[in-house]
Amino acid sequence: MNSLKGKTVFITGASRGIGLAIGLRAARDGANIVVAAKSAVANPKLPGTIHTAAAEIEAAGGRALALQCDIRDEGEVRTAVASAVEHFGGIDILVNNASAIWLRGAADTPMKRYDLVHQVNARGTFLCSQACLPHLQKAANPHILMLSPPLDMSRKWFAPHVAYTMAKYGMSMCVLGMAEEFRSLGIAVNALWPRTVIATDALNMIPGVSRENARKPEIVADAAHAILTSPSRERTGGFLIDEEVLAHCGITDLSSYAVVPGQALLPDLFLD
Repeated sequence: MNSLKGKTVFITGASRGIGLAIGLRAARDGANIVVAAKSAVANPKLPGTIHTAAAEIEAAGGRALALQCDIRDEGEVRTAVASAVEHFGGIDILVNNASAIWLRGAADTPMKRYDLVHQVNARGTFLCSQACLPHLQKAANPHILMLSPPLDMSRKWFAPHVAYTMAKYGMSMCVLGMAEEFRSLGIAVNALWPRTVIATDALNMIPGVSRENARKPEIVADAAHAILTSPSRERTGGFLIDEEVLAHCGITDLSSYAVVPGQALLPDLFLD
């Protein structure tokens, strides 16, 4: 299978960035995309809403359902999942893309920020996976994909931003547990992470980082597409890197993904 035509893909945080790019890639196959995100009203400092994303997805050839949803709220998540199932008839794929970033040390992390990154990243991922599970069990080739890093317990990844690292690793630990728990159900659970920094609005949270030194979100979207079209019973529990996935597909020339061709790339978090 190399197409997501007719599949229903529930994507958290899909109003912009990597989540939207994954939705657009699936839309080109003719997939149904559930745009589940908080942004329903335009913000001049943060472009993109669930409605603009839905319009882009439909223009790309997919069907879209825009659902305002804060994944910290259990009621909102379960209502969004129910609405998606009612609208499209089921859920084939869950992409846990929504994330909160906070790159500060322990002394500079207010508990409000600590709670935010854990509630969105680790708890939100767990909740969305749990809510979608009954519907994924009915799908022909079900996948859950986390946008989270490989689990590396090196001190260097914790010291600069321990709260954030713990929260992102919480997403990855869901991969470890759920991949094995859901293996007999035929539901693939994998993590995907970029080799280098990706040009999204999250870069505004990283001082001194320029978009010119990053790759476009489409590289992650193309890698996600390759994973989500693979047989779910054959690939699960993996911690996959975007360019390695593409290399496995025979794509080794990544120049088209560079924001500025030939520019030196910045390494990403949690990768050497």
